[in-house]
Amino acid sequence: MAQSFKDLAAWQRSIELTVDIYQLTSGFPDSERFGLTNQMRRASVSIASNIAEGYGRSTKGEYIQFLGHARGSCSELETQIVIARRIGFGAPAKLDSADSLCNEVGRILGGLIKSIRAKQSASPGS
Repeated sequence: MAQSFKDLAAWQRSIELTVDIYQLTSGFPDSERFGLTNQMRRASVSIASNIAEGYGRSTKGEYIQFLGHARGSCSELETQIVIARRIGFGAPAKLDSADSLCNEVGRILGGLIKSIRAKQSASPGS
């Protein structure tokens, strides 16, 4: 297991995603400050935060639960990127980058969850 949640690729890439989302949404109209801008920023912050919180929990089951929350926030953000694109908010290249990174984080989280579950099933007494 990693020494810290900061060593996890999922956490590192989700931090990059959050920075991308903040940069992307800084160009959204001011009228969206409490709408889509806020939603996208909160969802992106939630991904890294849930990875960190789950890592700090007492059991693997709790860890998996928080990784599931992170993956849910990733799906939420992916949906919001689609909405932003359809409304015409954000530069297409920045939207593409954020979407690609969001997909990558989702895949990494899925793999991490699968790996932890496999170790759980393989350990004695489970």
